[in-house]
Amino acid sequence: MSWRDVPPASIVLVQGPEEFIASRALGNLRQRLRAQSPDLEVTKMDASTYTAGQLAMTASPSLFGEPKLIEVSSVATMSDDFLADALAYVGAPEPDVVVAFHHGGGVRGKKLLDAIKASGAPVVECQPLKKDSDKADFVTAEFRQAGRRIDPQAVRSLVAAVGANLSELAAACSQLISDTPSGEDSRTVTADLVDKYYGGRVEATAFRVADAALAGNGPVALSSLRHALATGVDPVPLVAALAMKVRTLAKVYAARGSSAQIAKDLGMQAWQVDAAKRDIGGWTPQALVRAIQVLAEADAQVKGEAKDPVYAVERAVTIVATSARRR
Repeated sequence: MSWRDVPPASIVLVQGPEEFIASRALGNLRQRLRAQSPDLEVTKMDASTYTAGQLAMTASPSLFGEPKLIEVSSVATMSDDFLADALAYVGAPEPDVVVAFHHGGGVRGKKLLDAIKASGAPVVECQPLKKDSDKADFVTAEFRQAGRRIDPQAVRSLVAAVGANLSELAAACSQLISDTPSGEDSRTVTADLVDKYYGGRVEATAFRVADAALAGNGPVALSSLRHALATGVDPVPLVAALAMKVRTLAKVYAARGSSAQIAKDLGMQAWQVDAAKRDIGGWTPQALVRAIQVLAEADAQVKGEAKDPVYAVERAVTIVATSARRR
């Protein structure tokens, strides 16, 4: 089940190590139930400190018959009493009560998880978003849910700037949605707006250098690089961003088919393929090979093999930028 649209059911299992997604899934479920029943009674329960009989007592009908939501945390470290009571409850849940179990991962409680899944209860998987393409989908969905649009380059810039932590990425989306105009003529968030808010982040700076270098714009690439270095950006992420861009370019260069098909084959987003295709026109196979070799040397140099890592990264950026035909 999607964590954005958790269906109400007697039993719901929220499972996986990504705490942010789990929190959002439970929040969405709570909001949906409250929309149906404003008098919803919400109880939070910790499975690790549970005492026998607590679940049955909490789920029992109240005097006025209000619907109930019981959110159970720490199921991965549950007590033995909780395991016994939860297994019994899953076999005979109370009407007008939703019990949401949150299991953060691990082997503890497998018997309970199997019983919940066997009951046909909705299962919400909460796995970390490790790929940039998954984070890009997340950003796009955040804006869509808020009735706003964000252009593909802005998505990429935002993921590059704050994508390491999902909660930070969500907060950045919320900030942009609330702080940028929402009129008909300005509903789309652009890369310029993202750069205004988050352009100082290390990852965003690194990708700005890489974009200019691959476009063959040496002066902009070098000025951006020197500004980054002057403000304390380490050479390592600068080389890493440039290497990633060149590898992507090489993969797309050798691929055939539509952007959608190439994206599917390479595990990328279609807009990433389109961006690479725009840069491909300035490159030859020989230039790509040279760029890959130079960046492999630069990666080793900035990680300790060279006495002057700043010179190493400047040399790499210069060679990459002059290898591409400026358009």
